[in-house]
Amino acid sequence: MKKLISKKKPAYPISDQLSAYLTKYARNIKIPIYYDDLLRFQGSVTVFDAQGNDTLWIQVYYSEFETQEIEESLKRMYSILHSDGSDALLPYLNIDSIDFCTFGNSKPFRIKVRNILNDNYIFLYIKKADASRIYGLELEHLLSPNHINFLVHGNTLIEEHISGIPGDDFIAHHLELCSEQDKREIAKEFVKFNERCFVRLLGDMRSYNYVMVLVNDFDRIQYRIRAIDFDQQSYEGNQKVYKPQFLKENNVLVQLTARVLKDASIEQYKREERSLLAKRATSEKDRLEELLACMKNDSLSPPEKMKQLRKGLLELTGDINFKKSKNMGEILESALDFIVRNYETENPFL
Repeated sequence: MKKLISKKKPAYPISDQLSAYLTKYARNIKIPIYYDDLLRFQGSVTVFDAQGNDTLWIQVYYSEFETQEIEESLKRMYSILHSDGSDALLPYLNIDSIDFCTFGNSKPFRIKVRNILNDNYIFLYIKKADASRIYGLELEHLLSPNHINFLVHGNTLIEEHISGIPGDDFIAHHLELCSEQDKREIAKEFVKFNERCFVRLLGDMRSYNYVMVLVNDFDRIQYRIRAIDFDQQSYEGNQKVYKPQFLKENNVLVQLTARVLKDASIEQYKREERSLLAKRATSEKDRLEELLACMKNDSLSPPEKMKQLRKGLLELTGDINFKKSKNMGEILESALDFIVRNYETENPFL
């Protein structure tokens, strides 16, 4: 089978226009520590999971001279991200660990921040800033059911932790324990997630790039799938990359969906998700137009990938706007416009 996803995606710089957008919406804020500061670690130890498997994370440590300054800066970063940025929280916070991941494009640092009064803790992530990822995060915030909290300054991106069971872990260890009704709920959510990723051109949603969120309702558990990796926003040319159903890591969920849902139900859930996307795009019209204006002036993918995607979506929809699109930003704008114009009709996007 032909490989769908590029082996290595380059990082794209943040344009002045995107930086101005981020500043306007309080995403671009001066921060006390930068990604490059955390690269000065003096040593590390491998982090293993409960079963003794290598997690691909290493716990790093710094010289005695730098440790206090770095930890104080990370506490202030937490306060900026989750509170008003004041020093009031700092005496009650402890930096339990700083982990570094060498796997993937973003090579993130994962910071465990604990409240010493009650032992509650939370993670935050510090990564190299990449325009693709920032567009992906902002589009998730505007077009999905989920709000995203992140900050950018210079070459540094700070993200809050998205809680949930990693998709690959859920499929391997939890899915078979679910009731048939729960499996139908999970299949429904996978259909809607698949549709949402495709319309907004978020690629590479392999099972380890999303989490399953379980919410206890009064008489059942609700299941939601949330993306946690946004590097592949509007990058690949093969339209299948934007459909989780075509990624082999999701085969179990694809087979489950085919078994427990009828075709009519699948089409219904697709229409529901398109309708919700259209409503969100309409309600966030002004901010979305500003973001798309940034994307349309940005280079986010090689020309050959853009042309391949444009051709594929034109053949799929017959919408002349795709033929006119000159870059990935215009392709995404055409896709969202198509949904807004057609969500109340029987003209399907898929």
